[in-house]
Amino acid sequence: MALLLNKYPNKIIDEQFNNVLSKFRINEPLTSINYNRSRQKIIDSPIKEKLSINYEKSIFVHFTYCSSMKTFPIKFHTLWDKYFDKSPINEVIPILGTRNVNNLQRRLINTNE
Repeated sequence: MALLLNKYPNKIIDEQFNNVLSKFRINEPLTSINYNRSRQKIIDSPIKEKLSINYEKSIFVHFTYCSSMKTFPIKFHTLWDKYFDKSPINEVIPILGTRNVNNLQRRLINTNE
C-alpha cells in the first residue's frame, strides 16, 4: 500500500509483490478463490529470529562490492588475526558487509529520487 501511496512505478510494485510470492513459494496466480489460502500461508510462516549482536564487542566494516573485492573479507580477517592476535582489540569481532546490496529499501530510495 505504501508503494502505491508514494507513487512508485507499477513495475517496481509488481516486482516486489512477485518477490514476496516467490519467497513463500506461491507459484499460482492469485484469484479470489485461492487468495485466502495464500494469505494464510504467509501469515502462518515462521518468523526468523534475529541473532543478537553485542555492539560493545563488534565492529562493522562496510565496503562497496565489486569483482576485485571478492577476496577482501578473507584478506581482511587474515590481516586482522595476524596483527591483532595478541592485542586486547582481538576480543572485538569484525563483521564485514557490502554497502551496495540490492535490497528493497535502497532500491526504493534511489527509484523515488
